[in-house]
Amino acid sequence: MRKLLSFTSLFFFSLVLFQACQQAPQETYETEWLGETKQEIINTIEDQFQGFSRTMMEVGYRYKELYWAGQDGNWEYAAYQIEHMEEAMQEGFVRRPAREASSQQFMSVAIPEIEQIVQDGDKERFLQNFTRFTASCNTCHAMEEVAFMIVKIPEIRTSVIHY
Repeated sequence: MRKLLSFTSLFFFSLVLFQACQQAPQETYETEWLGETKQEIINTIEDQFQGFSRTMMEVGYRYKELYWAGQDGNWEYAAYQIEHMEEAMQEGFVRRPAREASSQQFMSVAIPEIEQIVQDGDKERFLQNFTRFTASCNTCHAMEEVAFMIVKIPEIRTSVIHY
């Protein structure tokens, strides 16, 4: 009986030791403010990126720049704004995939329409279409239950970029 108990104890001890060896110690990192462990760093980075509100801040900026670029017929700058607006939206969908469904009309209809007008360099069509483009923004806001965030065509230039 003593040998069986000894063998069982030895087996159990070996099993615990084996398991302990299999678990790598948690690595720590030296950072100024991100955290020390990998999980703390990931959590901090996610917090810094936030949700879709950061995306909307960038899209709002690019929306205004797009409008004034179209007013001035600066089609290269307008195309640049559209490209970066699309990128910001795609990056936002990574953080908040649920937002993508509401933006389908904006992404698949409104952006390609305004993009084509910019490629054609047609200022009159641009100004006519920009109203629909803006309405598409507001439709998405309504679908996301933030209809109180009403997008309006800019009236005052605030850009530091001169066209």
